[in-house]
Amino acid sequence: MDHIVIIGNGISGVTLARHIRKLSDKRITIISAESDYFFSRTALMYVYMGHMKFEHTQPYENWFWKKNRIDLMNGFVEKVDTDSKKLLLKGGSTVSYDKLVIATGSKPNKFGWPGQDLKGVQGLYSKQDLEMLEKNAPNNKVCNRAVIVGGGLIGIEMAEMLRSREIPVTFLVREKSFWNGVLPAGESAMINEHIIEHHIDLQLDTNLEKVIADDNGHAKAVVTDKGETIECNVVGLTAGVAPNIDFLKDSGIEIGRGVKVNRFLETNIKDVYAIGDCAEQHEGIGSRRPIEAVWYTGRMMGETLAQTICGNPKKYNPGHWFNSAKFLDVEYQTYGWVFSERGKKETEQHFHWRHPEEKICITVAFDKDTNQFLGINTFGIRMRHEIFDQWLTENKDIDHVMTYLKDANFDPEFYKLHEDAIVAKYNSDYNKNINPKKKSWKRIFSIA
Repeated sequence: MDHIVIIGNGISGVTLARHIRKLSDKRITIISAESDYFFSRTALMYVYMGHMKFEHTQPYENWFWKKNRIDLMNGFVEKVDTDSKKLLLKGGSTVSYDKLVIATGSKPNKFGWPGQDLKGVQGLYSKQDLEMLEKNAPNNKVCNRAVIVGGGLIGIEMAEMLRSREIPVTFLVREKSFWNGVLPAGESAMINEHIIEHHIDLQLDTNLEKVIADDNGHAKAVVTDKGETIECNVVGLTAGVAPNIDFLKDSGIEIGRGVKVNRFLETNIKDVYAIGDCAEQHEGIGSRRPIEAVWYTGRMMGETLAQTICGNPKKYNPGHWFNSAKFLDVEYQTYGWVFSERGKKETEQHFHWRHPEEKICITVAFDKDTNQFLGINTFGIRMRHEIFDQWLTENKDIDHVMTYLKDANFDPEFYKLHEDAIVAKYNSDYNKNINPKKKSWKRIFSIA
């Protein structure tokens, strides 16, 4: 019986193990040094904010693993010997495998800042990071100010967490507008306003120079490239993540930024695979990046690889890009491709609508030559995934999207709807006469 060993118990590794068990009786072992049981990483912030306890982030009861014959091992893999098919663990023990899957996820980026390893300087990725933040910033008496470095989704989450305990936050963002490498200008500007309205000291176009230590080796201040010294007790490093693959450097497994894999998620070494945040496609699929540190792509990779390992070789095909997040209390969704001004192609045109009072907006991307619908971003409006997935697959044009936009709305009952105002602005901007159709459940269910 094949022994499948999975390094990492995040969404990728656990999804793989579950689907292998559905398909086979193979022996399965998951090794992790982070936690005994799988937990939802995206829920860590809500533990700190008091909305749930850590055990509530575990989707499966502790008995689930034994019942499904999935062995869990708490250990840190220091070396992979692909010749003998053995793993060397910290402490000297070894584990043999028939097939190995690397699913070790990410680690916070560090860019060599002086003082980046001081006490009180941390990321926000792992269970240990959450425990460290609880120790470093339990309240605004112990932590009278935090400085967050890096303007992405993890940074805004950490800011929200700290503000929930009324801890003052300074947010250093190197870009001239928040996340403007991803968001179009109108959306980025709206989120700038939203951050400031939540009493966060947003400092744009500002970089960290160094972290200053006190006499006990704890962070006491940061210095920015503007020459400002900001006193603080906690420094959050949230300038993105990188694949967690340091232990593979002498293994013979090909690595770039991540573990190099083909479309079957195979490495250059037979019987060794990689999935999730640590996997790097030789070439990006479509417009996707070679490395995607996204929850749902990790899940998809686990489902796909289970088929291959169980004798049904299957290529990884993530389909149309989509994602969702929250910027404080504003929900964000994206389907297809809506590039920022920095990444836009010459033929990509944007239609943008923003509510005159609330933090609600949409941006629709389309080809200015063919009018083909390319993608949509929404803030404060929930949309149906299946609808946009179908429209993207069928290469619908933007007029079709505007005509049937009400079908895509997924907001709960009694929410105020904005499609009429959106289409009215579209008609005005492009001299069109689109008459939006009423929502049709028949159309919706025929697509879904």
